[in-house]
Amino acid sequence: MAGEGLNSLFPIEDVAVMGPLSILPRLPKIVRRVYQTVDAAVAERPDIVVIIDSPEFTHPIAKRIRKRMPFVPIVDYVCPSVWAWRPWRARKMRPYVDRVLALLPFEPDALQRLGGPPGTYVGHPLIERLDEIRSADAAGLASRLGIADGLPVLLILPGSRSSEVAHLIDDFGDAIARLSELDVQFHVVIPAVHHLRETIVARTFGWKVKPHIIDGAADKYAAMRLARAAMAASGTVTLELALAGTPMIAAYKSDAVTAYVVRRLLTTDTALLSNLVLGERAFPEFMQADCTAESLSQALFDIMRDGAARDRQLAALARVPGKVSLPAGTPSTAAADVVLKVLEGQAAGKSRLAGPI
Repeated sequence: MAGEGLNSLFPIEDVAVMGPLSILPRLPKIVRRVYQTVDAAVAERPDIVVIIDSPEFTHPIAKRIRKRMPFVPIVDYVCPSVWAWRPWRARKMRPYVDRVLALLPFEPDALQRLGGPPGTYVGHPLIERLDEIRSADAAGLASRLGIADGLPVLLILPGSRSSEVAHLIDDFGDAIARLSELDVQFHVVIPAVHHLRETIVARTFGWKVKPHIIDGAADKYAAMRLARAAMAASGTVTLELALAGTPMIAAYKSDAVTAYVVRRLLTTDTALLSNLVLGERAFPEFMQADCTAESLSQALFDIMRDGAARDRQLAALARVPGKVSLPAGTPSTAAADVVLKVLEGQAAGKSRLAGPI
């Protein structure tokens, strides 16, 4: 968005937090940012408003914009995970969201079932990077990192938020140590987002297997193509791994309060995107108390060696691209088309919630 000329009001890091215990200390700043954004949006006198993901931040903004500009249509790009937890949010969205642009193919039906606003599947933006992912220069990365001895590469993706890294990095390190004790030799590569690089360097300093820490999307995709297997924080990166064809396990861990809330409110038996897309638990995921060095290392051992577990994952990985593909065009074009149709419908005096698009 910055590349297209957007001047952000503030750094995204100001509001990129997860879980009650992470949000509470920053709540005053987040509230200020909400009202700052609403004021800026209203001052622009927009024809249409598009909110993007981060529902705990963007939905309070949308509610206030609707109150101050009731006739301006609002489109939500990225469906909140109402199909996984807190399903009542779908119905509560109807007064202030006119159309949802869904990234996962099952989400429009889920919204309809739950009484939410109408949704349109526009495809996941990662589809547009499929060629980039598949053509990434794995050999070039291996050469630059000095990985030339034939040992397999284990890719570690501990998350893009500081809270994710804080909760997972030590368990990941312990799992790697246990795996190395199972007579398995391997290299470790960690792609680090810029603002967390120093944290990751410090937290991995004492690891038994010294990691190669890399930067940038191109090297991340090259590492996915190079890796024999990956261990990742549950999130969008697991879909990237699936599109790269990399066998994986995923983990999620949070503070005790968030863990309690999620456990009470979760309505699905999986939170892993690739599992949700396939409609089956093809890839192991370890949540909260199940996220232990022992369970992670054993699951990695199973997919790093040839055998039934690895073969099942490779077969499942081959099905993922077809599940998220569009009949024609790109997700960006599909999303833009829907936004324009909502705007045209508003200009023509039609109901904002009229019919499928």
